[in-house]
Amino acid sequence: MTQLHDLTALEQAAAVRAGEASPVELVEHALRRVEALDAGLGAFLTVTPERALAAARRAERRVRDGGELPPLLGVPTAIKDLNNTAGVRTTFGCTVFADNVPTVDDAVVTRLADAGTISIGKTNTPEFGFPCYTDNLLAGPARCPWDPTRLAGGSSGGAAVAVAAGMLPFAQGSDGGGSIRIPASANGLVGLKPSRGRVSNAPFGGDVTGLGTNGPLARTVRDAAAMLDAMAGPVTGDAAWAPPLPPGETFLGAADRPPGRLRIGRYLESPMPDAGLERAVQAAFDDASRLLADLGHEVVDVPPGLLGPDVLAAFERVWTLSGTLLPVPPERVGELRPLTRELRARGLALSAQAAMEALTALRLFARRFVTATDGYDVLLAPVTTMTPRPLGWFGADGDGAADFERQKRYAAFTAVFNVTGQPAVSVPLHWTPDGLPVGTMLVGRPADEVTLVALAAQLEAARPWADRHPAGWD
Repeated sequence: MTQLHDLTALEQAAAVRAGEASPVELVEHALRRVEALDAGLGAFLTVTPERALAAARRAERRVRDGGELPPLLGVPTAIKDLNNTAGVRTTFGCTVFADNVPTVDDAVVTRLADAGTISIGKTNTPEFGFPCYTDNLLAGPARCPWDPTRLAGGSSGGAAVAVAAGMLPFAQGSDGGGSIRIPASANGLVGLKPSRGRVSNAPFGGDVTGLGTNGPLARTVRDAAAMLDAMAGPVTGDAAWAPPLPPGETFLGAADRPPGRLRIGRYLESPMPDAGLERAVQAAFDDASRLLADLGHEVVDVPPGLLGPDVLAAFERVWTLSGTLLPVPPERVGELRPLTRELRARGLALSAQAAMEALTALRLFARRFVTATDGYDVLLAPVTTMTPRPLGWFGADGDGAADFERQKRYAAFTAVFNVTGQPAVSVPLHWTPDGLPVGTMLVGRPADEVTLVALAAQLEAARPWADRHPAGWD
């Protein structure tokens, strides 16, 4: 028997419009799923049932009143706890901000509400989103529903867990170095990092590094595309704007049309020279290559040599710059996790000249890389080098520097495309014999999410994944 959480986000929206399900029913069902499952999975930092149900009742009145309805009216979702939500606790995964309640919403929060979605709370994220796994002192680790002894990835780990476990049909995440694609891979989801400037980081997010952006995590390509449609668009004052789609076109529409025959480059070069692939990850990459070729695409190897020797060092310096802006009182720095303290200290130790040199190096690299790969419609790459890691694998020894080195080996491919600003998506084409998902990354030309969405939808049609569920789904 089909249950409400079996429905995709678009199916839930259609059920609301048809009178087959109400927003209150959808929100109540999502809240029951959270209550039943979250204690063992760590998807949420804050749940807001009263606020969500009040929004659901308002949505029901809109349905009764008739008139034009927003496309995703009544569909439950959640907001990552790195994003500001007016009147709702926003901790940034840090005990220093355990009681922080913003007075404004981030633009992406407003956009999703305008599209009719209803947030039921704030999803788990690591301290300030620095790690590629999700764990903190407020809620503990976000656990992979396919094997709860393993980490769900990060930093949008809570969002991914909520979707993979059937608490929500889709959820908002953000990605500054792989933070949507990594948890999508670890949890068997579609995770789309949009192009730089496609989704506004207003009102506080600037373009100092240009690395981070908001994006969707979903079980299907069409749901991810619909969520991107809801999120996309600039806000006055944004430093970067991706060009809008032609009038009348949508990302959801791109999921419903063939991509054509594409030239796809197999990309296996990483800034980490010793970042070899685990056998399961290599098998997933090769399997995706064969599937793309079987679908009629030209699949060729990208020649090595696109990454200069200084790219990794420049990225590390730029990554630590964010730590210099953390509004943590000096007397409370000791409360930060070892990794956060390590990265903050590195950033504060940089001179202005070193910081500018690193930022400039990354911009020059991005220009060279995009130019060198312009002959490919799409790049194919691994998301991570390993399957989901056991709990405690990254930071159990309490050494922030060692933790960072482990992350660099694990997430050796994703950050390149934050530097270039290209859109990239993780698609769940492969599972290991013991049932762990392994995502594969597709990377588009700058501002070309349309081709990625169309190709990902073609792959989903060829090898459907949405009906694969972890234990505890029913």
